[in-house]
Amino acid sequence: MPGIPVVSFDTGPDRYRHLRLEIDGEIAWIRLKVDEAGGLLPGYELKLNSYDLGVDIELADAVQRLRFEHPQVRAVVLTGGLDKVFCAGANIRMLAQSEHWWKVNFCKFTNETRNAIEDASEFSGQIYLGAVNGTAAGGGYELALACEEIILVDDGSTAVSLPEVPLLAVLPGTGGLTRVVDKRGVRRDLADVFATRAEGVRGQTARAWHLVDEVAPPSRFADTVRERARAAAARSRRLPGGPPVTLTPLDRQVSDTAISYQHVTARLDRPAGRVGITVRGPLQEAPPDADGMHALGAAFWLLAMCRELDDLILWLRTNEVELGTWVFTTRGDIGTLLTYERLIDETLGADWLAGEIRHFLKRTLNRLDVTSRSLIALIEPGSCFAGPLLELALACDRQYMLDGLPEDSAAAQAGEPAQIVLTPGNFGAYPTASGLSRLASRFYGDPAHLAKLEQEAGRAIGAAEALELGLVTFAPDDLDWDDEVRIALEERASLSPDALTGMEANLRFPGPETMETKIFARLTAWQNWIFTRPNAAGPEGALRRYGTGQPAVFDKKRA
Repeated sequence: MPGIPVVSFDTGPDRYRHLRLEIDGEIAWIRLKVDEAGGLLPGYELKLNSYDLGVDIELADAVQRLRFEHPQVRAVVLTGGLDKVFCAGANIRMLAQSEHWWKVNFCKFTNETRNAIEDASEFSGQIYLGAVNGTAAGGGYELALACEEIILVDDGSTAVSLPEVPLLAVLPGTGGLTRVVDKRGVRRDLADVFATRAEGVRGQTARAWHLVDEVAPPSRFADTVRERARAAAARSRRLPGGPPVTLTPLDRQVSDTAISYQHVTARLDRPAGRVGITVRGPLQEAPPDADGMHALGAAFWLLAMCRELDDLILWLRTNEVELGTWVFTTRGDIGTLLTYERLIDETLGADWLAGEIRHFLKRTLNRLDVTSRSLIALIEPGSCFAGPLLELALACDRQYMLDGLPEDSAAAQAGEPAQIVLTPGNFGAYPTASGLSRLASRFYGDPAHLAKLEQEAGRAIGAAEALELGLVTFAPDDLDWDDEVRIALEERASLSPDALTGMEANLRFPGPETMETKIFARLTAWQNWIFTRPNAAGPEGALRRYGTGQPAVFDKKRA
């Protein structure tokens, strides 16, 4: 896209342009006050608290910092910082001028941020309330939908709406259609009316249709929001524990051929369209208790590695869209790595930080699951694919494990062939969007085999046995390893990126649908298709004509 800058996901409260984060004891306030001139790209103004990727990067950062840096917070109020404006949704001018891949990546990150809000309410005991103090249209109402409660000002004019279908010829792509029905229980016929009524629904009707939980006149609105926030804080299940953990800036080094952090490195092979990603295990064992974990803070290996991997996924997804194959390797000692998972397991029910680290790793792996790239794991001597890092291999589309020892290697001299280790965490601690573990997804419909694998947890498994157990795709020996891996990667690069994206997205989520899989799979697939259609994105389409006073010209054929 012409003029697009390199996008960094680094930010912090001292650099926010679009929102304010305020802490008042057990209650936090996120006030959205978008700088109209602060768009990430030129060519549009962020009027009426409309948002682009830059705004959402700040919101995602605020949600994350509340979980780690403000453990005392038990309720979060999300509200508008402009008079009679909550949020007007995604900026239409930005969408109209963006290329397809930018729109899709923007929508994906926005969805992940909404999911993080819901995750914080459900698992962190930081319950989100949407205080809709004015216009809440499209993605603005979808932002409120991510909250556990919605309080609407009843001033005779403020409405909630999902106007994408009647005004823009697209869908409420941040989960609006799904959350209205699946989460809030709005009747299907009323949802149909709501999603085709551009002006939306106000006051008591919005409450009667279950679009909001409470309405209050302007004179009572602020008090009602505070009362409900205090009630939410009182019922929160936020765990106690040690002191806050400051999320210090990441040390990311970027060149044309590599992106490097302390624990994660990516090598960029542009001619091959490929990225080689190496995750390094810890050099020292985990501290003995939660006090030691808190003392290390952001330097605690599992948290530090997770932050780096999450940042790398976002960086590559946004800034390196033509590098379509990601190849994962690990390096480190399996025994040392597993001391970190054991510490998390031992402190999980008593300390908030243990839970936050585990849920952060879960969300990072889920971000990988929905990334439109081919994912390949190479398990070699010296790897540490065990427990939480075995999840990284299981998230990949294929796993290759070297059977034996390569000649003239350090591993051969030490006599240490490749091994993997299952742990109890691999059987449910890091569920996918479908609610299943990656092993349950891998062996969907075969509970007997899953039960057999549980009996194998805790011991080293070599390549031949891993192949027999179905834990890897192929286990070539040293003679065939280089050729098999090379051919597989070259074959992948020769295939259509669009076909691969569709195939991978379908195969990664077997089994039951959840609200999250509907948003990322069913809804996203339709939105992606609609974004390419002339009715929405063509020169006379609704996105292009919006705000010009000219009606869109539609091809009336149903396809």
